[in-house]
Amino acid sequence: MAESEFFAGLDIGGTTVKTVLVDHRGEVAGDMIEVRSHVKDGFEATFGQLESALDRLTSAIGISRSQVRGIGMDVPAPSCDGVIWGKANLHENWVGTNIRDKFSARIGGTPVYMTNDGNAAALGEYAVRRKHHGGLLLVAPGTGLGGGLVLPGGRAYEGSNGLALEVGHISSPHREDDGTLPTCSCGKDGCLEAWVSLVALRRRIGIELARPENESHPLNDGSPVEEKAFKLRDFAQQGDEMAIGIFRQQGQILGYGLADLVRVFDPGLVVIGGGLAETVGFRDDYMDWIKQGFAERAWPMYMKSPIDPAKTTTRFEWAIGGDSSAALGVAFSAREMFRS
Repeated sequence: MAESEFFAGLDIGGTTVKTVLVDHRGEVAGDMIEVRSHVKDGFEATFGQLESALDRLTSAIGISRSQVRGIGMDVPAPSCDGVIWGKANLHENWVGTNIRDKFSARIGGTPVYMTNDGNAAALGEYAVRRKHHGGLLLVAPGTGLGGGLVLPGGRAYEGSNGLALEVGHISSPHREDDGTLPTCSCGKDGCLEAWVSLVALRRRIGIELARPENESHPLNDGSPVEEKAFKLRDFAQQGDEMAIGIFRQQGQILGYGLADLVRVFDPGLVVIGGGLAETVGFRDDYMDWIKQGFAERAWPMYMKSPIDPAKTTTRFEWAIGGDSSAALGVAFSAREMFRS
C-alpha cells in the first residue's frame, strides 16, 4: 500500500553523507542522519556508509528497509545516466562506473535516481517551497560556483549528457586591473567562477592587501590566505571598507552573469545558496549588489512586466533548505518517480 512507502535521499559529499526519508505524502519522516563520507576510499566504501545510513534512517522510525521503495542520490561530480564522468574529489574508481545501477543491485534492486549535487540542491529548494510551481534557478557560491535549474512541475533540467547548468563556467567580461582575464580552476580564462567563489576571494584578497592603502589592514598579518578568506565575511559584517569592496564586486559580477542566464531560461525565481545564505544582516547588502549587477545587464522586461509594471518578472530569494536541501531534493524526486 502507498501508505507504507518511503523514499530516501542520499546527499554524497566529500566530507559527509546527509540522508533523509520522506513518506508517500512527501512529509519528512524522522530526522536527517549524517555519516562520514568515504568517497576518496572508493565507491564500495561509500556504499557501505550509504547502507549504514539507510539502516539508521529506517530503524529510527520503526520501519524495515524493504519499505523504502525508491532512492534519490546525488554525487559531487558530473554524471550521465548513472555513470560518473569526472573524478572531482572522488577516488578514481568512481570514474566510468555506473554508480546508480551498482548501488541499486547491492540493496536488492530498489530503484535509484541519481543526479549531481547542484541539481539536487536546486530540487531541494523547489521542494521546500510548497506553493511555488514555476521554474527555479539556483546558484550557490562556495569553493566553486554551482547551480541547477528546476523546470515547472519539479523536474531538474540536466541536459542530454547530464552536463547542463555549469553556471560557474559561463563567460564573464570582467577583467583584472591589468586588463587580463582571471584564470578559473577549470583552466579556462574569464569564467564567472573566477570572480564568484571562495577561490576567487583568495585571489582578490591578495590583490587588495598588496595595495599601499591596505598595508596596515588587520588581515595583513602573515597568516595563510585560506584563513584570511574565511575571516573576510566577519570583517564585512563589521563594516570594513576593503572587505565590503571585495564582496560588492563579487555580488555585482554574479548579478551581471545571472542576467544572461535569466535571459536564456527565464526561470522567474532565482535562489542564491552557499555559505552567505546562512549569514545575518550582511547578506541583505550582498543581495542588493546582486540586483545592481543584474539591472546593469538585464533587459527591463526581465525585471518588471511591460504590461503590468507592478509584476516582478524575476524574483531573487535566499536558499532556505539548509543542510538537508540536496538530500530532500533527491528524496522528493525519488518519490515522484517511484511511488505506486
